[in-house]
Amino acid sequence: MSAGTTENGPSRMAQLRQMIEEHKERGWDVAWRSDTTPWDAGTYQPALKEVLDDKALALSVDGRPLVPGCGRGYDAICIAKTLSLETLGIDISPTAIAAAQEWVHSENDDIHVRFEVADFFALTGVNLKFDLVYDYTFFVAIPPARRGHWGRQMAELVKSGGILITLIFPIDDDAQTGPPYYVRPQHYNEVLGEGWEVLLDKEPEHTLESHKRRERIVVRRRL
Repeated sequence: MSAGTTENGPSRMAQLRQMIEEHKERGWDVAWRSDTTPWDAGTYQPALKEVLDDKALALSVDGRPLVPGCGRGYDAICIAKTLSLETLGIDISPTAIAAAQEWVHSENDDIHVRFEVADFFALTGVNLKFDLVYDYTFFVAIPPARRGHWGRQMAELVKSGGILITLIFPIDDDAQTGPPYYVRPQHYNEVLGEGWEVLLDKEPEHTLESHKRRERIVVRRRL
């Protein structure tokens, strides 16, 4: 049996890849509407909380955080709660944003977070600069040919002195994993280039059981 199949047919990740191949960017909304979201863990990523709470790292962040490809918004909510900052979560899927808005309302807390349907690559203008950007499975959702555009856009959106947190997942031997593309830590270095200082690069101590030995967290400061 191949990695892309189960006893009941194609795996959810294989189904996701088929949706993206067929529908391109609209495939993400198709995936959300059909509940084909194998990356959705049902909670925020412990590795993100570990970094935000790291006293040795002592992230000093004011202003606005951004979470592109926010999905149901778990991590955006985590950032907003932990840093007490108004956080913006964006996703190209209207269904994902509706799910995020429903999720934050269910939290019953005064959380400073906004969710909007938006295309990360279309964000431009002097008023669209951020003090922190967090990427988890957004980079790996982009066709590899567009990753250079991701790097240039991050350089535009993160303010000088601002922070970029990347949670790199899944780091697997199988190049068919992802949602839906595979990733390696060096792929981020290749497209970000110069102009960044690496503050932290490690395998997280706190992680989901399904993520053990499959992820790495890197924190950079924009020079």
